[in-house]
Amino acid sequence: MTAPVLVLLATDACTLCDKAFELLASMPELRGTGLDVVDVAENDELLEEFGARLPVLAIRGYAGGMTQPLDWPFDSAAVVSWLRQIKQ
Repeated sequence: MTAPVLVLLATDACTLCDKAFELLASMPELRGTGLDVVDVAENDELLEEFGARLPVLAIRGYAGGMTQPLDWPFDSAAVVSWLRQIKQ
């Protein structure tokens, strides 16, 4: 089984997306966890669904799909709490 991977849905020239990436990269709780950044501008379906909500955090790997997303604004405590809920 493939380990779950965090997915940050973002786009270029998005300062909030940059802040979300910096937050995730700085969290010691996520050390060793994969992080993919997906530019929603490159996918019409993702752009339509998430474009007005960016940045959005999801996890790929549970049941082969994506988890319930975590919308911005989030901080490290919200990310940790969200991850605990998903793992239950």
